[in-house]
Amino acid sequence: MSRSRGTVKASTAAVKRPRLVDLARSAGLSVQSVRQYADVGFLPPVSRTPSGYRVFTSEHAEALRVARVLIKGYGWDSALSVLRAVHGGSRSLVLSLVDASHAELHAERLRIDRVLGAFEAVVVDAPPPSSAYLRVGEVARSLGVRTSALRLWEKRGLLRPTRDRTTGYRVYDRGQQRNAHLIAILRRGGYGIELIRPVLDELHSTDQSRKPERVRAELARREADLDRLSTLRLQATATLFGYLESL
Repeated sequence: MSRSRGTVKASTAAVKRPRLVDLARSAGLSVQSVRQYADVGFLPPVSRTPSGYRVFTSEHAEALRVARVLIKGYGWDSALSVLRAVHGGSRSLVLSLVDASHAELHAERLRIDRVLGAFEAVVVDAPPPSSAYLRVGEVARSLGVRTSALRLWEKRGLLRPTRDRTTGYRVYDRGQQRNAHLIAILRRGGYGIELIRPVLDELHSTDQSRKPERVRAELARREADLDRLSTLRLQATATLFGYLESL
């Protein structure tokens, strides 16, 4: 008799499902947030009772734990895309998304390295401007470039010359002459426009590079942030691998 009651209790415990409030508490989320996670696709499909209540299982609890780790490492949108692919059964898409995510970090690391290299080049090789104002032809001759190059750099937002009120010609003050010189150095070094702009931005933010150590420190900080993100993404990928193997 007592054995029969023990069997019933064990059976009841085996089918006991986590409550929504318990899922929320274990994940450090609100009940509404867990509902949102389920609705957008972070969790596997959730069945409902005839009265409309969601029925969560241990699978949903594990998916919620994995989602929280992936969000920290991949960000909300990428984590959502990955878990939607997981629950949709497309492992090849999962792997493609993971590869792309890690490739983004690698590309950002290369960009920081190139910006730092470009910055070091212009700090070493950038002489002070020669005159208060120069016309476009004079600047072009001093740099050994065509006037069309200066106009292109202006069109791309790298230079902002003013106009002489009398003649209407473009004139470059000391700051714009320096920018033109820096751009010419970087172009000769093979740097593209998309990398020149952040270098100029860094120089402007530190008073035209009179304090280059601040630029170096800022780039070092960004690299440290990238290291932290890479670590979180690696942890997320390891968690994702374990989740895939358990399905």
